[in-house]
Amino acid sequence: MSGAANDTIFGKILRNEIPCQKVYEDEDVLAFQDIHPAAEVHFLIIPKKFIPSLAEVGMDDAPLLGKMMALVPQLAKEQGLADGFRVAVNTGRMGRQDVYHLHIHVFGNRPGGAPLSGMAGAH
Repeated sequence: MSGAANDTIFGKILRNEIPCQKVYEDEDVLAFQDIHPAAEVHFLIIPKKFIPSLAEVGMDDAPLLGKMMALVPQLAKEQGLADGFRVAVNTGRMGRQDVYHLHIHVFGNRPGGAPLSGMAGAH
């Protein structure tokens, strides 16, 4: 991790102070199950680099963001979301961001389940 101190719950997860149900990890990102799922499948992808929100992303973050987005379909498929999924990046207070560490929500229902409806609550 680089940048300012990351005292968010995600910073604590990255430091192994709080456990998570890991979906994927490499040197740049961590993906894990959301503890308050808004769908049958709901996981988060976070950068290990501390970026408080999408509003604070710079052009130098483009490779990292591209990697995170490229992981979405791969991990969604691995989690059983073959028929589709929703992606959300809540940004700032008005965008309903509760945890100020950039994160991508990936959620959906497995085949046979109901399609997603409305904008499910996400942090």
